[in-house]
Amino acid sequence: MTGGRKPGQSVLRALLAALVIMGAGFGLGVGLERSGALPGANVCESPSADHGFGTFVEAWNLVQDHYVDRSAVDSTRMAYAAVQAALDTLGDVGHTRFLSPDALREEQDLLAGKLEGIGAEVTMRNGQPTIVAPIPGSPAQQAGLRPGDVIQRVDGQDTAGLTLEQVLSLVRGPAGTTVTLTVVHKGETTSVDVPIVRAKITVPNVSWALLPGTSVAHLLVHQLGEHATDELVAAVEDAQAKGATAAILDLRNDPGGLRDEAVGVASQFLKEGDVLLEQDSQGRRTSFPVKPGGVAVDVPLVVLVNEGTASAAEIVAGALQDHQRAQLVGETTFGTGTVLSTYQLSDGSALLLGTAEWLTPNGRQIWHHGIVPEVSVALPAGAIPLTPEDEAQMTSAQLQTSQDAQLLRALDEVTTADHALATTAW
Repeated sequence: MTGGRKPGQSVLRALLAALVIMGAGFGLGVGLERSGALPGANVCESPSADHGFGTFVEAWNLVQDHYVDRSAVDSTRMAYAAVQAALDTLGDVGHTRFLSPDALREEQDLLAGKLEGIGAEVTMRNGQPTIVAPIPGSPAQQAGLRPGDVIQRVDGQDTAGLTLEQVLSLVRGPAGTTVTLTVVHKGETTSVDVPIVRAKITVPNVSWALLPGTSVAHLLVHQLGEHATDELVAAVEDAQAKGATAAILDLRNDPGGLRDEAVGVASQFLKEGDVLLEQDSQGRRTSFPVKPGGVAVDVPLVVLVNEGTASAAEIVAGALQDHQRAQLVGETTFGTGTVLSTYQLSDGSALLLGTAEWLTPNGRQIWHHGIVPEVSVALPAGAIPLTPEDEAQMTSAQLQTSQDAQLLRALDEVTTADHALATTAW
């Protein structure tokens, strides 16, 4: 750089620090763990022009000095976009990511079970903003959004070329307002407009119901947020008191959450062994063992998964599959496999950075592959998975004629397994 201080250079310096310094000054882990631990931050060496930063600085200064539309030169927006673009080159798109201060607060609220918006997890897949999972009962689900939906426009604005944060900023808004998403449903080619009224959403981690006409508990884990393990234990104990003799653990459309909650949830069904392995960049592995005292270690069990099953939910599914504790029914999971550490930056924004890779207890890699269920069942086009809230209003006949083919297959599997269901007690 030459001459005096350029406009936006303070933002530029913050950008460079964000990209290379995950330690002193900026690199303080905050208590947000999307399926990851928060190891001590590491200080990297300062970059040199050999690493490409000289070129970046040149380009930045040319924009600041010469771009014709001065109203479009927003240093903060440019810096945020540059950080996200740099992270996208790492190959962990949609998981390792940058969060603006507003997005960080929303992430924290979601894990705490509070949300204001449409109620859907969104990621980037193949460069397109894609619905991972609508939250059950949310405005997004009620409006008909499905896992795998590609968002082409938000209120008429094309999403092509936008970062995930830019798309989310268009989707967010206060409760009571309406946003229209133009989406292409998975497996279809024609786009449809989906108007959604935003709302304040309380997100439970777990809900449950006895499936009508059976003694099978449908345990739906919406997400693995704070206190998910406690909520699951309470649900299992309630199901036991009401006569449940078998269970379907439903992880469909569960976007994940906290690693420790994933360990806690899986441990309720396992007696011993590991829940997951974490492997760092040097190939060193750390095991996370089953916590003793599980409340459902002997109950006949089937697990439901689909492409909306992601991150920490895949940890649970992978552990139960590797230990041959339960059959998995449904569709291949999303394929998120990095352990995220959260590093808060000086302006209140944050990096969610993949600092390790998680593996199943048998050492299987899930990143980019997903978990393949033993029993493959797809839902009919347009069908939405049933929730315990739905089932509480249904008869046995209505359940059997529902479109939730995955749940019905899981029910068949768990009731025909080699278990004495009539005499098994939790």
